[in-house]
Amino acid sequence: MNNPYYIFPYQFQPYHQYANVPLYTDVRHPAPWTIPNHWNRTCACQSPKGKIKLEAKDYGAKPFTVNINEAAKQNDTYRTALWTGKHFQVTLMSLKPGEDIGLEIHPEIDQFLRIEQGQGIVQMGKQKDHLNFVRNVQDDFAIFIPAGTWHNVTNTGNIPLKLYSIYAPPQHPFGTVHITKAQALAEEND
Repeated sequence: MNNPYYIFPYQFQPYHQYANVPLYTDVRHPAPWTIPNHWNRTCACQSPKGKIKLEAKDYGAKPFTVNINEAAKQNDTYRTALWTGKHFQVTLMSLKPGEDIGLEIHPEIDQFLRIEQGQGIVQMGKQKDHLNFVRNVQDDFAIFIPAGTWHNVTNTGNIPLKLYSIYAPPQHPFGTVHITKAQALAEEND
């Protein structure tokens, strides 16, 4: 089975046609092609001169592409709305070592989080004082938070925890940029 020249039928071709496709079981898959961005120089993508710094602003609600992994890693703010549309929103977050998002609940909103750098712990539960779902998370972990669930994410590592969040529907006003957690709390209390 680990033979890279193993031949198997491609499921959408007629049975008598086969594809000789190498299986990458012993090594990482090859890196995807990178296409230089000559049109939008504020995109977090690869160019011939290296990585391009993403401008911290909300690019919604118009067509937009981004290397979300690089965008999340470049973000140094507590929270920045990257794209706010009519039905969902993407925010970038960076938590300092020992910092947490803060215990919160979204009664009508499902939420998706993805860790792009660092490590932490996620706690969830139906009651504020009984967070019975506790998991360690790290790079490449996804966190699914159902509406009406209390939750918190804490950075347990010694480097910033970089992540992005998807809310459906949007949770923060268009153009939200919170440099620090204190600023975010102050604006939310207003």
